[in-house]
Amino acid sequence: MACAGAVLLDLDGTLSDSRPGIAACFLHMLAELGHDPAAVGDVTWAVGPPIAVSIRTLLANYGDDRVDLGVTTYRACYSKTGLYGCSVYPGIVEMLTALSHAGRPLCVATSKRRDFAERVVEYLKLRSFLPKIYGALPGGGLDDKVDLLAEILRAEGYDHFNTVMVGDRLHDIAAAKANSLRSIGVLWGYGGQAELQTAGADVIVTRPAEVMSHLS
Repeated sequence: MACAGAVLLDLDGTLSDSRPGIAACFLHMLAELGHDPAAVGDVTWAVGPPIAVSIRTLLANYGDDRVDLGVTTYRACYSKTGLYGCSVYPGIVEMLTALSHAGRPLCVATSKRRDFAERVVEYLKLRSFLPKIYGALPGGGLDDKVDLLAEILRAEGYDHFNTVMVGDRLHDIAAAKANSLRSIGVLWGYGGQAELQTAGADVIVTRPAEVMSHLS
């Protein structure tokens, strides 16, 4: 039987402020590949999209096309130290508690590699709320969030009509639309009002407490 009313939750920028750890690993990666990290300025924009997309854009500033090496270098740093440079946003635990009490099936849907996402959720002590975690596959696959959401819907049997995607970046909103899901854009992450509006979020909220009120 299909589950109704599921809530799919992005991780970076939605549940967790992971910018410190991710940004540090981007800069480490650039230095390891022989580039001046200071030349790229603020890398907040690179937090959230699929990692290869962000690294390709970062390296393009230096005329460097070694994306695979960049990804490998980044992930080695992230697995060792960067993963722990994160914290739960204020109000998230209360939001997850309210959703759980309302009987909503909750599932993490992140562009982060799945094994990394599981470690982050454990580190942040959110596993009791989030028993199901989906992300990119270690050997490649499900890097595109459209494909990721399609796989979640297939594997979990969630009802398209009542399932909602909650995220902070355009990739979350676009993936929801491609899979005929409603979307809630959040402003405490890295995307911002203009990005979420342009992407076509059905609802945009400023605080975690508002999410519950926009679920049918």
